[in-house]
Amino acid sequence: MASKDYFFYVLYCADGSLYGGFTNDVHRRFAAHQNYKGAKYTRVKSRHPLQLAFYQRFTTKHAALSAEYHFKHQTHQKKEAFLKAHGVLLSYFQKKLMKSPK
Repeated sequence: MASKDYFFYVLYCADGSLYGGFTNDVHRRFAAHQNYKGAKYTRVKSRHPLQLAFYQRFTTKHAALSAEYHFKHQTHQKKEAFLKAHGVLLSYFQKKLMKSPK
């Protein structure tokens, strides 16, 4: 029996907020968020455009859901520290957002 992959992912929103989620298909889920069909949080127009900042693969659903839960229950500062520890610099996404046409 082939194992299924699960993912914890983080979106960088145009308002500077971070959204953490769980899925079994990162790119499909990101497309849903971009089309205002994802979570209620990402349906808010002022949070667009969204950028996929980070994702991590897990071999169990429990592990991916646990990562999402722990991320969502952190302060913004701790979320930034988590991303930095995983090689993600939010300044990259902030600069990219400034260059994008409105």
